[in-house]
Amino acid sequence: MAEMQGLMERLEQAVGRLESLSAGLHRPPGDCGEINGVSGGVAPSVEAFDKLMNSMVAEFLKKSRILAGDVETHAEMVHSAFQAQRAFLLMASQYQQPQEGPVASTASALSVLSVGPGLPPPPPPPGPPPPFDSEGRREESSPSRSALFAQLNQGEAITKGLRHVTDDQKTYKNPSLRAHGGQTPSPTKSHTPGPKCPQSHPPKKHAPVLELEGKKWRVEYQEDRNDLVISETELRQVAYIFKCSKSTLQIKGKINSITIDSCKKFGLVFDNVVGIVEVINSKDIQMQVMGKVPTISINKTEGCHIYLSEDALDCEIVSAKSSEMNILIPRDGDYREFPVPEQFKTAWDGSKLVTEPAEIMVSERPPNPLT
Repeated sequence: MAEMQGLMERLEQAVGRLESLSAGLHRPPGDCGEINGVSGGVAPSVEAFDKLMNSMVAEFLKKSRILAGDVETHAEMVHSAFQAQRAFLLMASQYQQPQEGPVASTASALSVLSVGPGLPPPPPPPGPPPPFDSEGRREESSPSRSALFAQLNQGEAITKGLRHVTDDQKTYKNPSLRAHGGQTPSPTKSHTPGPKCPQSHPPKKHAPVLELEGKKWRVEYQEDRNDLVISETELRQVAYIFKCSKSTLQIKGKINSITIDSCKKFGLVFDNVVGIVEVINSKDIQMQVMGKVPTISINKTEGCHIYLSEDALDCEIVSAKSSEMNILIPRDGDYREFPVPEQFKTAWDGSKLVTEPAEIMVSERPPNPLT
C-alpha cells in the first residue's frame, strides 16, 4: 500500500511537469501563463514564495496528511496562512510605490490655516517668561542665612565679636567651678530650672497572709511577728513563705516541702519535711530542724544559719551564689558551727582540673536563739 502511494505521488509530479512544458509552448511571449492555479509572469518576490510553497510547504502538507488527525488539521491551518501571505505579496506587487510628499514647514502650515475659509489666523506665540530673581527671593526668605554668610565673609575679623573670659571664670583655675558642673552662668542668658524628676512613691503595703489555699500554706508579707504557727499539717501539703521580715514561723507535724522566697531576718522552726527546704533570694535566715529533712537548698542568699537535729545529720546541703552560710551540729548539749565553703581553689593535676574548697576556720557558736 505504501508503494502504491509513492507511485501515485511520482505520477502526479510527472503530470505537473508535462503540463508546465505544454503551457510554455502555447503561451504568448512575455507571459508566464498559469499552472495549477499559480499565475505566471509574477514579481520575483511572489515567484520566490511560490518556490517555497512548492517545496518545503508541499512536503510538510504531504507528510501531515499521512499522519492525519490533529496534525493534518494544523497543517491545513498553516497552508491557509501561507496562501494569505501569497495573496498579500501578489497584491503588493501589482501597485506602484507611492511618490515622496514635501516636508511640511511652520510657514506652510500657517499659510494653509490662514487661507482656509472662515478660520481666523492663529494667535501669536507667547513672549519669553519674565526674569526670575532667585537670589533676591532666597535672601528675602531666609534673612538668618544672609546674616550667616555675612559673618563668614568677615574672615579673621569674626573673632572680634567673641566675649573675653576672665581668670575667675576659667574652670582649670577655679576648682569650685568644677564642683558645680564646670560652667559659669552667662550674664546674657537666663537659666530656668529644668523639670524635676518625679518623686519615688513609697512601696505599696500588702496585707499579711497566713492561710491554706488548696494544698499550699501561704505565709506572705508578715512583719514583726514572732508568734506565727502552722499546727494542722498533712503530708501532701507545702508551705510557701514570701517577703516576710523580722518574723518567726513554726510548722508542726510532717509536710511535703517548704520554700522561703525574698525574706529578710526570718526564722523558721519545723518538725519533719519529706521533700526539700528551699531558700531563695533572701537575707539573714535562721532555720532549725527538729526532726528530719533530706535536702536543704540555698540559692542567691546572704546569711543562712541552719541548726540540725540528731536525726537530720544525714541532710544534704546544696548551695549556689550564696554567702555567710553556716551549719550547726549538736555536740554535748551545745551546737558546733561549721561554715559552708564559699571559696574554691582549682588546679591542674596533669590530666584534669581538680577543685577543692578553701580552708575555713571552725568556730564555736552559742545555743540556738530560736528555741
